[in-house]
Amino acid sequence: MKRVVLIFALMVAVLPLAAQNSGSILGKYKKALIIGAHPDDPEYCCGGTALMLQRTGCEVVNVYLTGGEAGIPGKSGDEAKAIRQKEISDACAIMGVRHVQLTQVDGACEITKERYAEMKAVIEREKPDVVFTHWPIDSHRDHRICGILTYDAWRQLGHSFDLYYHEAMTGLQTQNFHPDTYVDITDVVETKHKACRAHASQEPDFILEWHIPMERFHGGEYQCKYAEAFVKQVWNPTTTQK
Repeated sequence: MKRVVLIFALMVAVLPLAAQNSGSILGKYKKALIIGAHPDDPEYCCGGTALMLQRTGCEVVNVYLTGGEAGIPGKSGDEAKAIRQKEISDACAIMGVRHVQLTQVDGACEITKERYAEMKAVIEREKPDVVFTHWPIDSHRDHRICGILTYDAWRQLGHSFDLYYHEAMTGLQTQNFHPDTYVDITDVVETKHKACRAHASQEPDFILEWHIPMERFHGGEYQCKYAEAFVKQVWNPTTTQK
């Protein structure tokens, strides 16, 4: 842990402050979807931003692509899903958000016409004006698939919402992530971590050993104590092929 913190501290010291090119997203949106591949992804990747958005009157809905069936060694898929559904409920109660459960299976996510349609349908039904999802360059296949399905829905729905990509355990999972948008989560970071710890089956101390240094690093970039960082999807008007 100390080594990870030191590395991030050195990076903060030598990199230019990204805050110069960052605008706040708070106060811009009325409804946000935070789409994660697994139970706990929305909390770790975007939980602080979800809490800050709610302070501005924005409704937040967590969307879970899978039920976490492969997430607990020694448990069957059904047993693991039952445990993780309870953890979802506990975490969302802490955050004060509603959640939607999709039907893919942890470790066996698919990209098919039916799965594209499922993602499009939930976004179309919820009618968000902003969506956060996984950056699709990631060592975890479920994360990649989640990001691609969400991106396709954004295209199919005519870019009707702003799309931002979040990060998960950068360096181990998320790769080549160069954020352009930041949210100061200092005021809510303890609540975020409490929601993350509600996923007790997932070794939250280990995951937070990655995410807390990330939050501090981005805080250094954004000139605050803790921040979350995102990449905004830019609409290219010449890209029309479906």
